[in-house]
Amino acid sequence: MRTTKTTSKQKAPARSWLSRLILKAFVLCAGLGICGALLLTLALALAWPNLPDLHAMTDYRPRVPLRIYTADHVLIGEFGEERRNVLRFNEIPDVMKSAILAAEDDRFYQHGGIDWAGVLRAAIANVVHMSKTQGASTITMQVARNFYLSSEKTYTRKFYELLLTFKIEATLSKDQILDLYMNQIFLGHRAYGFAAASRTYFGKQLADITPAEAAMLAGIPKAPSRFNPIANFDRAKSRQAYVLGRMHELGYLNDAEYEKAKAQEIVIQSAAGTPTGRYAVHGEYPAELARQLLYGVYQDDIYSRGFNIYTTINSVDQEAAYQSLRDGVLDYTRRAYYPGPEETIDLPEGIENQPEAFNEILDTVQEKYPDNGDLLTGIVLSASPTEVKVARSPKQIITITDKSALRVVARGLGPKAKDSVRISRGSVVYVHKQDNDVWELLNKPSIQAALVSVRAQDGGILAMVGGFDFEEGKFNRVTQAWRQPGSSFKPFIYASALERGLTPATQISDEPFSLTAEQTGSKAWNPKNYGRAYEPMLTMRQGLYKSKNMVSIRIMQAVGPQYVQDYVTRFGFDRSRQPAVLPLALGAGSVTPLQLAGGFAVFANGGYRVPPYLIDHVTDSSGKVIMRARPTVAGDTLARVIDPRTAYVMNDMLRGVATYGTGARAHRELQRNDIGGKTGTTNDSQDAWFAGFTPKQVAVAWMGFDQPKSMGQGETGGGAALPIWVGYMRTALKGQPEIPPGPMPSGLSRINGDFYFSEYPPGVAIARVGLPAPGEPLSGGSSDSGQDGIGALLDQLHSRNDNEAAVPQPVRVPF
Repeated sequence: MRTTKTTSKQKAPARSWLSRLILKAFVLCAGLGICGALLLTLALALAWPNLPDLHAMTDYRPRVPLRIYTADHVLIGEFGEERRNVLRFNEIPDVMKSAILAAEDDRFYQHGGIDWAGVLRAAIANVVHMSKTQGASTITMQVARNFYLSSEKTYTRKFYELLLTFKIEATLSKDQILDLYMNQIFLGHRAYGFAAASRTYFGKQLADITPAEAAMLAGIPKAPSRFNPIANFDRAKSRQAYVLGRMHELGYLNDAEYEKAKAQEIVIQSAAGTPTGRYAVHGEYPAELARQLLYGVYQDDIYSRGFNIYTTINSVDQEAAYQSLRDGVLDYTRRAYYPGPEETIDLPEGIENQPEAFNEILDTVQEKYPDNGDLLTGIVLSASPTEVKVARSPKQIITITDKSALRVVARGLGPKAKDSVRISRGSVVYVHKQDNDVWELLNKPSIQAALVSVRAQDGGILAMVGGFDFEEGKFNRVTQAWRQPGSSFKPFIYASALERGLTPATQISDEPFSLTAEQTGSKAWNPKNYGRAYEPMLTMRQGLYKSKNMVSIRIMQAVGPQYVQDYVTRFGFDRSRQPAVLPLALGAGSVTPLQLAGGFAVFANGGYRVPPYLIDHVTDSSGKVIMRARPTVAGDTLARVIDPRTAYVMNDMLRGVATYGTGARAHRELQRNDIGGKTGTTNDSQDAWFAGFTPKQVAVAWMGFDQPKSMGQGETGGGAALPIWVGYMRTALKGQPEIPPGPMPSGLSRINGDFYFSEYPPGVAIARVGLPAPGEPLSGGSSDSGQDGIGALLDQLHSRNDNEAAVPQPVRVPF
């Protein structure tokens, strides 16, 4: 058998072919590598210059919201989508830094922006679990993404993120990067940064948090919407346990600290002024007005530039105003006709013994009828004339047995109660806990009220409450509700008379007054006194004390409607809203509560008009003052609008009203002699007012329905508005010494107990108005002047009995 031997010459071609193949493969790979490198270099060359400038990081100016404070630096409002409390790096506690590093990037201070070990660890874990269970984003990468990049999952964005990460690391120090992260990261519930999150979730400053709380905050960035403790406490608690374990492993917590942190009970409570918490002071109305005023200057920029508005509001006065207004409205609600429960639902028997099912019903009801301050929503479980049981929750059952409390809703508890007002099982009601800890059942008030207080010397607004509930609608009745002032406007008519020769001792007819249809050009006008009670004559002082309509009409008739219209503009009233006709003497024009307060300030400060203002100054995010008010101050000769003698005499007369007249309750309850004021009630008790003052402060209270209608027979300014004013002033004047009247101005003298101007001494001053000469018989008065143009206004007049004045219906005009 022959065998064939392979020679070296035969093997050579095969080796040569293999070598050439390897060489070609090497050349190809080298070429591809060079091309890849060239492409990468080209990509870097093209991408690097297009990376964002890091100016926003090196000169970090976060989107800080607009914050509004009282004059004594109490936060009353915050506007903006991002709520922040920016801290410097050294102000952030070490335990918070440790928790973040443990949760997000424990090798942050070792790597150069990308943690390759972390990338490898995450890749292995994801392969093992066949899903993405771990990520490898470092803190620097998150900063890059948060500042400049979108969250879209594309290779292009990831490439830019890597490049930007390297650029950040090359530009900023590690401490700077961590500082940016801790102030910038979103942590749920509109909280940006850990300082804001600490207040949002724990109600405390970041410096005061414990390791357990720091760990819970550090667990939120993984999924802010799902891992924050308000949205899902169980998931937040689970994430907290992981972070605490990492802190222990890395040596940030020793064994004892770790065990203590695990055992700590976490209490979720939002701080006042956070999106989930409440403000310490109910300053919603002045805060919103301040926002509107600044928006008029800076537009939408105000929500991100960190402006701080410091108002003239006094926090103690503001809270007193809020509480007094609420009390006044609830008092009226107790007096008023009970309209029945909000609604009555079908409540199955025994459902209250099934907590889970009952909670679902309660949640639905309370979503439709939410709590309103201290008015709390509940469902009636049982009702009788002697006892009503109301459920707030399966565990909180309120039993109402107080006779006075049940008397308020008695018409809904009797066996003959109409279906529309009957209180029975399933009725949705509001309950309220009184100061004496007695629960009562009330309907939600439909009446409204307003209260405003200003400094008499410069017009700074000290307190402002524009309605019973700001959340029901932001309509601010202090500035936007144009209402008829009724008799509270009479002092301005009287002031005009003093400068035309009348004196407090002038005798004025109080006999009935009338105008015929021929005189008015429309229909007859027959105004009435309250109670249809008349006297032959009264002095001007007595007429003001008793708020006599006939006296006011005759004063205006003597002075002249045109002169009065011109005169009242000195106090800041709109000429177009104060018609030059006789019904103006009864408050037939229109004013806002703020306008009326500004008018009364002229009497309080000696005759100077000081327009009310709200904003004292504004600062930027660095604390630099960028705007400051320059208010008009009493004493400025350019601000004087009435004779100082007129202001002195009116001050004296209005103190008499508050001591002996329709406003005597003010003196009786406050026991002060430096209070002046005037009640006001419009036709058919549609508006109730009290405007009062001391030498330092003016306050105006108003009550009525937004759509004008009668508040009920017997409701007056003295009974409905004055209690609100007194309740407020009791706090506002606490600790303030009584201020006696100042010296009489020159040109004014007191003769026989009353005041006379030097140019109008006894014998020259007008002694009688609307009265016959001595020895002639008395007769009813009629107008011989001032009726021109009255017809159109009289078309609105009512001839029915009223409390203080018969005037046209109020009209609300938008601000």
